[in-house]
Amino acid sequence: MKIGMIGLGRMGRNMALRLLRKGHEVVAFNRTAEKTHEIMEEGAEGSFSLGELAGKLPAPRVVWLMLPAGKVVDEQIEALKEHLRPGDIIVEGGNSHYRDDIRRAQALQGAGIRYVDAGVSGGIWGLEVGYCTMVGGAAADVAYLQPVLAALAPERGYLHCGPTGAGHYVKMIHNGIEYGMMEAYGEGFALLEASPYRDSLDYAAVAALWNRGSVIRSWLLELLENAFAEDGRLEKIRGHVEDSGEGRWTVDEAVANGVSAPVIALALFQRFQSRAPDSFANRVLAALRREFGGHAVKKAR
Repeated sequence: MKIGMIGLGRMGRNMALRLLRKGHEVVAFNRTAEKTHEIMEEGAEGSFSLGELAGKLPAPRVVWLMLPAGKVVDEQIEALKEHLRPGDIIVEGGNSHYRDDIRRAQALQGAGIRYVDAGVSGGIWGLEVGYCTMVGGAAADVAYLQPVLAALAPERGYLHCGPTGAGHYVKMIHNGIEYGMMEAYGEGFALLEASPYRDSLDYAAVAALWNRGSVIRSWLLELLENAFAEDGRLEKIRGHVEDSGEGRWTVDEAVANGVSAPVIALALFQRFQSRAPDSFANRVLAALRREFGGHAVKKAR
């Protein structure tokens, strides 16, 4: 299949490369021409405008977007719509909110342009091992995309989750679970770091051990083993953790649907706390302990 790929960041570029390796043709476009030239050296066909990209694709055209969620995606779809025809398919492969998918699909219906949402997981490793892909949209559209989805994913690594928005909804919950798992690993190793056995423990070896038959084995532990092998006490990095938005959306959904999700919510709030090492809330706690119990406080520097 010949497919257009818009957005050649870390994910988009590697996804384009995987498609090329699997025998598909890719017409690539990126806002900065430098990345387009780079992917052309890998065998992709370059384009330097949306009109050029559309003109190089056979009907029905398939254009896959890998862009930051939000306004950028809306702007690109609006501009791209002028160059597409009824029956063409836009695949939104970024981390969009599922409600945005529903709105966009409805807006494109008048022009006869089909819309598929694809939540993609795999990170920088996806090029080699494949991308777990969660897909939402009409069954016929997903079926048409099957060759591309199969090429991107490992064996049994993609699923049609339901109508428009379902793919990104499942991906949102996936990321919420990821937050909780990462927080649990972080707390566990923090306990080891505070233990009387700290100096005898090799954390890379512990991570490797836990991945050999234990009930908490995972790919995340494999990655943690790599991180500890490079920096045994993670002294080269700060404990500042950003969030991509999907963790927040997951907590919003828990509140909206009355579902108890304390682990995911706490994992999100811990990320907020990581950005303020001397947080005002903790200063309030220290002041209260001093006031009611006469406990000592540390003076600000």
